[in-house]
Amino acid sequence: MDELAVTVNIADRPYKLRIERREEELVRNAAKSIEEQMKHYANHFEYKDKQDLLAMVALQFTTSNIEKENELNFRNQEMLKKLLEIDAALSKKD
Repeated sequence: MDELAVTVNIADRPYKLRIERREEELVRNAAKSIEEQMKHYANHFEYKDKQDLLAMVALQFTTSNIEKENELNFRNQEMLKKLLEIDAALSKKD
């Protein structure tokens, strides 16, 4: 395992992480995305502190993740149904 020590800043706080080298770009992009969304919320909504912004970003990203998981599950189920239909059609020819 090729680990790397990185520091990412989220809500003006540095977080030191040990990650696999292959995950570095993903982790840095995730931290950047969080910061961008926090700026968006800060510019468009009233808030008391950064905790409010982090909560909204967490809610947005989690909602999006759940939507994508549901979509993926639906597609997998539909694909399985189609594959079973194709298998049944091919089996009839024999």
